[in-house]
Amino acid sequence: MGQAVSRVLVLAAIIISAGYLLQLDDSAPRVQAPAAPAGVQVSPSLLTQSDSSGREYFVSRREVVPTGVTAIRLPILMYHYVRTPPSMRTDMLGYRLSVSPEVFQQQMDWLYNHGYHPVNFNQVRAYFAGNDGLPSRPVVITLDDGYRDLYTAAYPILRAHGFTAVAYIVPGFVGWPQYITRDQLLEMDRSGIEIASHTMSHANLAKMSWGSTMYELVESRRWLEGLVGHPVIDFAYPSGQFTRQTVAAVQSAGYDTAVTELESIVHSRADRYTWSRTRVGGGELMPEFIANLGSSMPSVTIRNLDVKNLEPPPVTPSRPEA
Repeated sequence: MGQAVSRVLVLAAIIISAGYLLQLDDSAPRVQAPAAPAGVQVSPSLLTQSDSSGREYFVSRREVVPTGVTAIRLPILMYHYVRTPPSMRTDMLGYRLSVSPEVFQQQMDWLYNHGYHPVNFNQVRAYFAGNDGLPSRPVVITLDDGYRDLYTAAYPILRAHGFTAVAYIVPGFVGWPQYITRDQLLEMDRSGIEIASHTMSHANLAKMSWGSTMYELVESRRWLEGLVGHPVIDFAYPSGQFTRQTVAAVQSAGYDTAVTELESIVHSRADRYTWSRTRVGGGELMPEFIANLGSSMPSVTIRNLDVKNLEPPPVTPSRPEA
């Protein structure tokens, strides 16, 4: 009886201490933290305590955007090249589509240090289905076309921050000079980058027949799914061009979402075939990048107490005396 009361008192003390620590954490100023090394995940445990009963207690905290909202504020950032931008005088389009690796690094650092959490469209689907809340300050990072610098420049920076992203791939370009290879695509997929479709040949679907449009959509999806071995159901309209027929074709081809180049950060499940994005291009200064993120959705704090039984140390059999 005395031992049971003692264990209850220990558990109560742990919970009270955890609540105090969490309050301190809430009121403390946010300190700039270095990016986590590639492949390392920071433990959510805020307190670990064990007692004489052989149990260990873990108190964790998770901030989430609760489900139940039909329209969400979610910036979907749109990148193309992550490279040294070409000259504005000789290649204005290339300049507008390019962000230098240094600027991309600064932008990812800012998101990391200010508590933003990149998500992919599988997480957005789970949110709208009511299965799970989004992490606080969610953002989607998308990279179009599958240029080689997606793998050589953007991907290492994303991994260093522990960030996911959505890569819209044109299968007809895979393996070409200046584009990613099959092996690089597979590596990114296995490392948590969502692979999505961008047609078979980057065709302007708004100017194509129904049959040609369906070929571009179905063949791209078939090729990507055959490579990665799982469904590919998210799509981006090349150059943002689409019509009512294009949207109907995307639905018929089995995709679940499609993004445009329209500007907005508000999205709903109902308009998922014309989701807008926020362009990030050459010459953009950090204040503009920050302003384009808009205001974040309110989040709530979920606290959990997990109790685990410690395994007893192995017993070494004693040798019989000679």
